[in-house]
Amino acid sequence: MRAAGPAKPTHRRVLALALPMTLANVTTPMLGFVGAAVIGRLGDAALLGAIALGAVIFDAIFWSFGALRMATAGLTAQAVGARNGVEIDRILVRALVAGIGIGLGLIVLQWPVARAAFAISGASEAVITGLSTYFHIRILSAPFVLAGYGVLGSVLGRGRTDLGLLLQVAINLTNVVLTLVLVLGLDLGLAGAALATLCAEAIGLVFGLIVLSRLGCRPFRVPLRDVRDAAAIRRTLSVNGDVILRTLALITGIVLFSALGARQGDVVLAANSVLWNLFLIGGFFLDGFATAAETLCGQAVGARDAEAFRATSALSLRWCLGFGLGVGLLSLAGGQGFIDFVTTNGPVRETARTYLPLAALAPLAAAAPFAYDGIYIGATWTRPMRDLMLCALAAYGALLALVHLLDLGNTGLWIAFVGFLGARGLGQAIAFPALVRRTFPSTVAALRTG
Repeated sequence: MRAAGPAKPTHRRVLALALPMTLANVTTPMLGFVGAAVIGRLGDAALLGAIALGAVIFDAIFWSFGALRMATAGLTAQAVGARNGVEIDRILVRALVAGIGIGLGLIVLQWPVARAAFAISGASEAVITGLSTYFHIRILSAPFVLAGYGVLGSVLGRGRTDLGLLLQVAINLTNVVLTLVLVLGLDLGLAGAALATLCAEAIGLVFGLIVLSRLGCRPFRVPLRDVRDAAAIRRTLSVNGDVILRTLALITGIVLFSALGARQGDVVLAANSVLWNLFLIGGFFLDGFATAAETLCGQAVGARDAEAFRATSALSLRWCLGFGLGVGLLSLAGGQGFIDFVTTNGPVRETARTYLPLAALAPLAAAAPFAYDGIYIGATWTRPMRDLMLCALAAYGALLALVHLLDLGNTGLWIAFVGFLGARGLGQAIAFPALVRRTFPSTVAALRTG
């Protein structure tokens, strides 16, 4: 089977890929929100706290393995660019095997994972009791979730972000219906909410495989010897391992921001939380353009088309920087209204307004890193991306130490975080030209001789 070749990079093409993923990103928090909304109607604060904490724990666990989606998207996009439909199927099978294997491993290790997560949470005994019920049922969804990352990556690598949106909406709608039936209809409480999410993820995986089959994908016909190809497995593990380490470094930076803010008191912690949600809204848009860059840059690499790669990279950077600036300006203009909507606490509102200008800089500082993440993943420059993230994290640590010495408090914390984002983008921009020359050596040589 021959895959469709890469599309010409244009503004319209970038938007057509980015906007569906932006909508999909917006729907992602719905899995946790729906359960919380339904459980909240039962009137038990401990149950509500348990499901809210459970959503955070599973977001952290599954996000740590988001490399399965990103690596599969990058490798698939390259196979599409090379018009190699057989390799697309092989990549999907390896992603499915990896996702199911890691998911089963999480099920086997659920008890130590649960103990660690519960200890870190510091929640009350009543919350932990409910959380335990929710956790040990929902952890059974791990193989479906992580295999689903492979399916989503395969869909996105083909440039079908519209189908990525469809898959996410299907999972969320199934979750809504099953949660209502199991929690309110059958009165199963937290167990019902966990079962609903488990079933929704399983159904989503099956639906995703059906969608891929309609696109001509035949993963179950791939010979076992192709799946076990040593060189391909090493490359897949290398790409996934690099992205996982990069993601863990990013999580470390976010956790440091949250933990150091918490040390400054409950009001500062709450204010930072409000402003962080404002930043996440901008992140939904930026991540959509990063996904577009993954697809188009990966396809250009697979087609050995340096001109298309450079054009896509430039378009992705322009759109991300434009949206980053726009979100920052909107945050300044409407941030006070957003703060008042999210919280009614007077001191929290006042504190959040104080740091709003710094928080409004964050989307602009994050624009280049989002764009370059998509470019680097599409080109499978995952080792440089990992190393640059670690360098940025080290710079972040140095900035945190400096602002602490200067006793800048929460102002210094926001300055350090914005600096962390800026350091990531700067490092990726500096490394970019050399990586392009390494990826397209014959094109660069031709340009020099011409």
